[in-house]
Amino acid sequence: MGFSRSVFRELQKISGNPYVTKEKEERLCYSYDATGISYLPDVVVFPGSETEVSKILQLASKEKLIVVPRGTGSGMTGGSVPVKGGLVMVTTRMNKIIGVDEDNFIIRVQPGVIVSDIHKAVEEKGLFYPPDPSSASVCTIGGNIGECAGGPRAVKYGVTRDYVLGLRAVLPSGQVIQTGVSTAKGVAGYDLTRLIVGSEGTLAVVTEITLKLLPKPATVKTMAVLFDSMIKAASTVSGIMKNAIIPRCVEYLDEECLHLIRDHLSFDMPDNIKALLIIELDGDLDTVEKDAHRISDFCFSCDALDVILAKNTTEAQALWEARKALSPVLYKIAANKINEDIVVPINKIPDMVEVTQRIQRTSGLKVVSFGHAGDGNIHCNIMYDKSDKNELERATKAVEELFNATLRLGGTITGEHGVGITKRRFLPIEIGETQIELMRGIKRVFDPLNILNPGKIFE
Repeated sequence: MGFSRSVFRELQKISGNPYVTKEKEERLCYSYDATGISYLPDVVVFPGSETEVSKILQLASKEKLIVVPRGTGSGMTGGSVPVKGGLVMVTTRMNKIIGVDEDNFIIRVQPGVIVSDIHKAVEEKGLFYPPDPSSASVCTIGGNIGECAGGPRAVKYGVTRDYVLGLRAVLPSGQVIQTGVSTAKGVAGYDLTRLIVGSEGTLAVVTEITLKLLPKPATVKTMAVLFDSMIKAASTVSGIMKNAIIPRCVEYLDEECLHLIRDHLSFDMPDNIKALLIIELDGDLDTVEKDAHRISDFCFSCDALDVILAKNTTEAQALWEARKALSPVLYKIAANKINEDIVVPINKIPDMVEVTQRIQRTSGLKVVSFGHAGDGNIHCNIMYDKSDKNELERATKAVEELFNATLRLGGTITGEHGVGITKRRFLPIEIGETQIELMRGIKRVFDPLNILNPGKIFE
């Protein structure tokens, strides 16, 4: 396996000389993702069309070359890292919004479109695309498809797979398939669309996506709820859901988070605050106003110290910008972090809070938690210094303890980041060898030569 001069020239013929590179400095730029894990690819290619993708994969099949699809590299589990070298196929040139069908509430896009650009394009037409990962301003819709991304609004609206009606995709052989429908219903055969969504680029390279849209909500109200106890905040979350009110977001931030973002907030926060909930409601004005009062009263009944309503979109945006700034500012605590996106049943969030607090005590490492409390999706960040072997060992042990506790509570080891390479060894603990063998069988049907993103999800 390797890239001969003739193969490199063939790639240049397919995509054009400016869009194929084997320069080391440029290959380095596509060797890693947000995990910081790096493996150097042999070649990087930037296809500009579905036809180019097909021809590249035909060539790869003929020459038995590894191909790793990639968007902007914002993934958190090494899904786009070329662990076995090969060719990295960057889809960012395929960034067209093909069209918005306002009558049928759909949008067609290429995989390289930035997710926030989808939000803007549809909202200008009074429509709404709910999935909103924290990296929406930089991540591509193709990457969201690969990982089945979620985000804060998932509690009310669901995740990426719930909005993908159909796909165009290229198999490792170079064959082009079209899956799904452009209608509200469709059950003709196996649901290959949902199979490809979340497959982490191991089955096919997506070249076009048809997404379902909703009417844009008439109004949005954002509030910050302050507590002097993380357990009280966690217990409040499931109570809100029981009250027959489904906010579109319920985020929580623990005490360590609050220390980091205090200067970003638009209000003064007392020193005794240990946890913060960000709650957002949407819908018609009257209903949102009533629900906001009900939630506020309920939070005070759960010993909230204060409920602060954002007076305008500027204040609301400032609150969300503080939340979304968390991941990068965590490095003020330690040089390295392990970011896990576990999910537990909503009523088990207080138990998981106790688990993370226990892990912090026993490991001696900072464990910073925030996330989408409304659907039980908690981002636990274990902070450590990888140059210190002792800290690295303690961090590794802390991850194992976290996952074991998550599964005991009836949860899952990943809610939206995927398995990639960082969680690969833990997958059998959750789903068992029988299911893994079924998945391996599906992989062999799609990719008999094992050239498309090998080494991800399972060996």
